[in-house]
This record gives sequence, C-alpha cells and structure tokens, in this order.
Amino acid sequence: MKRTLAATAVLASAVSLSTVTSSAAAPLGPDASAAVRCSAAVSLTGFSDHLDETTFGGQPVAGLSALAPAPDGSLLALSDRSELFTLDAATRTPTAVVPLRDEAGAELDSEGLVVDRDGTLLVSSEVGPAVRRYSPDGRILGSLPVPAALQIAPAGRAQTNLSLEGLTLSADGLTLYSNDEQELLGDPDGALRIQTWHRTDLAAPFELGPQIAYQADPGLGVPELLAAPDGRIVLIEREFIEQVGNTVRLYVIDPAAAADVSAVEVLDEESVVAKTLLADLVTCPAQGAVAEQEQLNPLLDNIEGMTVLSAQGDRRLQLLLVSDDNERPTQTTRFYDLDVTLPIEES
Repeated sequence: MKRTLAATAVLASAVSLSTVTSSAAAPLGPDASAAVRCSAAVSLTGFSDHLDETTFGGQPVAGLSALAPAPDGSLLALSDRSELFTLDAATRTPTAVVPLRDEAGAELDSEGLVVDRDGTLLVSSEVGPAVRRYSPDGRILGSLPVPAALQIAPAGRAQTNLSLEGLTLSADGLTLYSNDEQELLGDPDGALRIQTWHRTDLAAPFELGPQIAYQADPGLGVPELLAAPDGRIVLIEREFIEQVGNTVRLYVIDPAAAADVSAVEVLDEESVVAKTLLADLVTCPAQGAVAEQEQLNPLLDNIEGMTVLSAQGDRRLQLLLVSDDNERPTQTTRFYDLDVTLPIEES
C-alpha cells in the first residue's frame, strides 16, 4: 500500500527579478476581464477563448499543452499532437504551424516546451519518455539522457501517460527541469520527482543533474512548472473529477533548498522540498466565463501550459496560462493572464 506524505513546510525565498523578454499582452476582446484578485499573490488580468474550436493550416488549434516566448517576440504554443503553432504577440492568433515528430516520424505526446538561447527547441514527451531537441523548422537534433527509473514500467518505474510532463529552463540557461506528472511506482502517493539537466556553459551539452522530490496535494498532479527569473520554480497542480470539475493551484518552490534524491529509491517526508501556495484558482472571480461541463468555477478548465511574459520590479511576474481542451466539446481552449507576486523570504 502506498503512503501519503505529510504536508510540507512553507518556504519562500528572497528575490531579485530581472526583466525578461516579453510578448505584449493581447487585447482579449469581449471575454476579457478587469484585474481581479484570486489571492493576495495572484490577480487575473484577463482571459480569452478566441482560439477555441479554431483551425489553422488544416490543423485544429487544440490540445495546447505548452507555451514559450520565441526569440522574435512571438509566442509558441505546442499541442500534445506535436503541432507547434506560432502566435502573433499582440493578437495571439496563429501565423504558422510546424509539425514535430520523433526519430521514426511518428507524433509525440508533447507536454513541455523550452526555447533555448540559440533558438533550439526542447520538447518533453510522455512517449518514451524523452526530452528531444529540434531546430526551429522542426528537424530533430537529438535527445537528452533520461534516468532508468524514469522510464515507463516495466523498463523503469514511471506510470504510463504520467511521466515527463512540464519543462522549463533556468534564467541563466544552464539548468533544465522536467517533472513526472505523478509519482513513480513504489513512491508515496503524490510524491513526484523533478529531474534536472545541467551544462557548464551555453555551448555545452546538457548532462543529468540532481532530482528534486515534490509532494503534490492529495489527488493532484503537476502538468507544468516554470523557472522564475530569481531561480525559484512556479508549479501548477491540477486534477479533474467528473461532475465536479477542475482543481488548479499555483505553488512556488526554491530548488536551491532541495535535497538531491537521485539515489533515493523510495521517497519519504524528509526528502520533499517545501512549497508555498500562491493561489487556488477556484477563488478567482469568474468574470463572465462559461464552462462546457460542470465546474466549481466556470473560469476553470484543464490548465496545462504556462510561460512568463515579463517581470516587473523585483517580484512581480506576468504569466500566461493555457488550457488543453483534449479536442473534446466539453472542454475549452482558454488563455489566462495572471499577475503573480512571489513571496518574500521570511528571516
């Protein structure tokens, strides 16, 4: 029988944010909202369903699982069918689409997206699982090593369709992070692992680095994580219950305070990094949002992708989130603009 870890202690870190390259916030139209508080740390500044049930280049703009700013100022959105859409920065409407495929030419189950400093794309996939490198035009360039334990069972201990999910790169470009969506077989419920890869400089290849243990709330998994400019990591926790709807929470951790659990076979309470709740998004005012299925808050859907649009001052981030509609009529492709203020470390 699996064990559930006790709640982790609250931890916050001091910050010193630098401005990051930003796409301008889109004019969101009639479904936009004025800024409203979801919590003391998070405000909803707008949402839009303008891409819901649309197509571009013969492809449905659907199943969006990851977002990332492109070097030219546009925004990239990756579907879990491995279609990479370029979105106009101002309108967030598609201007181009490129298919990404594996070494055999097959679709991936794409989940995470990073644009490296040289424009190279890094994509995490639950099929494999793998983190692959692509040229901007979609040519596969190689892949990163994945530890044996993170392979899908029986080769490893990862659960099918619950393996490498989110993907993010540190502000200095030297450390890459990817998380399993849920726990490995044999680990306690909700105690998932965040794998890192590190390189000594921007021209060097990524090599396997430490693992971080993270405890999700009961019943929740982690579809995305995001490196803030100060080195901390913002994570989405999410679940869906039929006839109830989605739960979506934002947390922040400090990886510098985490132990390396690469050699720990079964995680325990002492292994887990502390986390701080930023907001439970069920508390966000709905602002006229409409849900296609039962939801505790009609604003919520299957939120899966997240990126930083800009950083203002020393702790304030402008984030963009997107929901994955799974190409189902009961779900919605929706963008969410959030202002997030990271907590100050308590001395």
